[in-house]
Amino acid sequence: MLEDQIKTALNDVRPSLQADGGDVEFVSVGDDGTVSLKLTGACGACPMAQMTLKMGIESYLKKEVPEVTSVVGV
Repeated sequence: MLEDQIKTALNDVRPSLQADGGDVEFVSVGDDGTVSLKLTGACGACPMAQMTLKMGIESYLKKEVPEVTSVVGV
């Protein structure tokens, strides 16, 4: 269920990433609420990728899915 909530929330941010030629893939969620994601396309090689993960995706996921504690890139 938690995984489904995260994937639904990621679908909300996906169009913004795709507009810049990138995307995000869900990898896993740990028992501690840490979500592992993979940025792909232009986002995977972007120098701002960490900022996108932390300031963009992580803050949105925490708001939409309170069980999320952090987001890490893999």
